[in-house]
Amino acid sequence: MAIGEMEAKLIKYLNYMKKVDGSDLHIKATAIARGRVKGSLVKFGKSGFSKDGMDQLAREILTNVQYDELVLNRTLDFTFVIGSTGRYRGNMFYQLDGLSAVFRVIPLDIPSMKQLNLPPVLYEFTKVQRGLVLVTGVTGSGKSTTLAAILNEINETRAEHLITVEDPIEFIHPDKMCLVNQRGVGQDAISFGSALKGALREDPDIILVGEMRDLETIEIGLHAASTGHLVFSTLHSINAKDTIDRMMGTFPPLEQPRIRKALAATLEGIVAQRLVKTLDGGRAAAIEIYKRTPRVEQLVAEGRDSEISDALAVGKETYGTQTFDQAILDIFYAGRIGMESLMENATSPSDVKLQLELGGYLDDKGEDGKPKGPEFFEFKEEEEEEED
Repeated sequence: MAIGEMEAKLIKYLNYMKKVDGSDLHIKATAIARGRVKGSLVKFGKSGFSKDGMDQLAREILTNVQYDELVLNRTLDFTFVIGSTGRYRGNMFYQLDGLSAVFRVIPLDIPSMKQLNLPPVLYEFTKVQRGLVLVTGVTGSGKSTTLAAILNEINETRAEHLITVEDPIEFIHPDKMCLVNQRGVGQDAISFGSALKGALREDPDIILVGEMRDLETIEIGLHAASTGHLVFSTLHSINAKDTIDRMMGTFPPLEQPRIRKALAATLEGIVAQRLVKTLDGGRAAAIEIYKRTPRVEQLVAEGRDSEISDALAVGKETYGTQTFDQAILDIFYAGRIGMESLMENATSPSDVKLQLELGGYLDDKGEDGKPKGPEFFEFKEEEEEEED
C-alpha cells in the first residue's frame, strides 16, 4: 500500500532519529522538527511541517475513527508502525498554531532486566504469585521499558496466562512460556474498566493495566490483586509515598479506609524511577524500591505514609528496599554523575549532603554532571525535502 507524502516525510525524520539514538521526535506546525537525544531537545535540520502539512499527516497516518476522535477530543494517543522496522507511541494534539505531535521510540526487541541493569531485588517481583506491583515515574522516565522487561522475564520463566490492557499497545509480547493476550483500548476494548472486568472472566494469572487512570481502574485492579491475580500497572508519581497518596486521593473520604486496608494488604511493590544525566552524556536510572514488608504494610494500613521513606531506607540491607536518594548516591559513588547533578536531582539535598560528609567526600567531585548536547543536528536536506 502506497504511503502519502507527509507520512513519507515523517518516516525520514523517524529513521534519522533512530540513527542518532534519539528517544522522541517533536513536530509542530510551522516549526523546526526537534528530537530528544540523550535527554536534550535538539533541532533536526532547518524546517519541519507546515500547518496544512500537519493536517495532511494526520489524515494519512490515522484511521477515520482516530481522526474523528482527534478532532473531537483535541488530542489522541495512538501507535505508529513502520513495517517490521519501527514502532512508535504517538500523541497528536491541537495547539495555538495548529497540530503538534510527539513520537516515542518503542524498541522492537524488549530489553532484558540484565541489559537494563535493574536492581537484583526486582527479580523477586517476577516470582510473586498475587498482588499489585506498580512501576511509576514522570513521562520519559523509562517506566514502560522497565515494566516490559519485568513482564518479559515472567514470559520466559512462567507458564501462565498474561493479559494486557493498554492505550495504546506499546511493546509486543510474543507467546513464550506464557500465553499472552494484548488488548488495546479503543481498538480491542471500549475502556480500561470494561476490559479489566472482562479479564477477570478470562482465566488470567497475570494482568497488565497500562495505567491506573481513574477510580474504576484502581478499584478493579485492587480487586483482581486481592482475589489471587498478579497485577502490574504504571502511575505518574515520583516515589512510593506519592504513589500511595495519589491512589488514596482518587477515592472519596468515606471510601478511603476500605481502600487503604486493601492497598496495604495487596501492594507488593513500587518501582519508582527517574532518569538522571551522566557525565558521559548518557542517562542512568535511579530507582526507589518499595517491597511489602511487615513494617511498611503496617505504615500504609495506619495511614503513616510520611514514615515510609525511612522504612525503605532502613530496609536496604535486609529487604533490598531503598529510597531514591540512596539510589542516586550509589550512582554518584560509582562516578557516573557529578556533585551538581547529584544535588539537583536529590529528593532531600540536605540529607544527601550529610551522607557525603559522613562518608568523607569532598564538596566537589570535579564535574558538574550536566553534559551539554548539541543544539542543532545537521539533518541532510535531501532527507528533509521541503514542502511545496
